[in-house]
Amino acid sequence: MTQSNSFLKDKHILAVDDEPDVIETIQEILEQANVDVAQDYETASQKIAQTQYDLAILDIMGVNGIKLLEECVKKNIPAIMLTANSMNPESLVESIKKGAISYLSKEHLSALDSLINELLSAKDQGTPPWKFLFDKLGDFFDTRFGSDWKNDDKDFWDKFDKNYYI
Repeated sequence: MTQSNSFLKDKHILAVDDEPDVIETIQEILEQANVDVAQDYETASQKIAQTQYDLAILDIMGVNGIKLLEECVKKNIPAIMLTANSMNPESLVESIKKGAISYLSKEHLSALDSLINELLSAKDQGTPPWKFLFDKLGDFFDTRFGSDWKNDDKDFWDKFDKNYYI
């Protein structure tokens, strides 16, 4: 990414994934940031306990990402959930309820820097991060989950869609 007003520049980010190629890709894509990495729950948990990160990118499967999300929330570390195998409405709802600021498919990994930059910019301007995500990727979720996917948990989505918070 070559934006001069990048929100990523000099940020301290933790990237957690059990796949070495995903970690390597995240490091390359987020080259403007200082990226720490972990490939398992224990290492990631220790890093979260010892360091105040500007952002965490957490895989859901393989590293117990939901538990790591809870640890990040306790330390006020914004967390983005990144997944391939857990790309489903239930994981999305759980990520929202547990306090994630975003939920991305690994299919979007190549655009991670621009998505994070736009997400943080929107957040900085007072736009709820989830509103940004659904404005940007709502069609992706509809295609992936089916156009009526929100009907399975209609009460939750009706409340959530009013202000993009729970």
